[in-house]
Amino acid sequence: MGGKILVSGRQRKMSFLLDTHTFLWWIMADARLSHEARSAIEDPDALRCVSSVTAFEIANKFRIGKLDFAREIVDNFDTVLDDAGFQRLDITPSHALLAGQMPGNHKDPFDRLLAAQSKLESLTLVTADQAFDGFDITRLW
Repeated sequence: MGGKILVSGRQRKMSFLLDTHTFLWWIMADARLSHEARSAIEDPDALRCVSSVTAFEIANKFRIGKLDFAREIVDNFDTVLDDAGFQRLDITPSHALLAGQMPGNHKDPFDRLLAAQSKLESLTLVTADQAFDGFDITRLW
């Protein structure tokens, strides 16, 4: 599981990275969000991260018509993150290199980057997507 992080003199219980659908379901109060995922995201002591991969995926899917409802999220991504209390996680060359080298047949570049970030940053990935089970990461759902 994710390591403990010391912030402002308090120990955080867990550290999470939200998959794109998890982030969207949280923002939209979607009932498909599992109880375990909802509890993790609601934990005031948890570090909850959203990757720049998620911004790219949402903007790309909005552009091609797969997320017609996401205009406000695309136009106000930073504000949405701030209002929800999420931390930004930028993509580094180390994330990109690991994503490209991770074993397995899973070809989705968004997922590969999220898996690499989860692994390198010791973050539990909050996702319903069982395809991530092929990577050596911790998944919560």
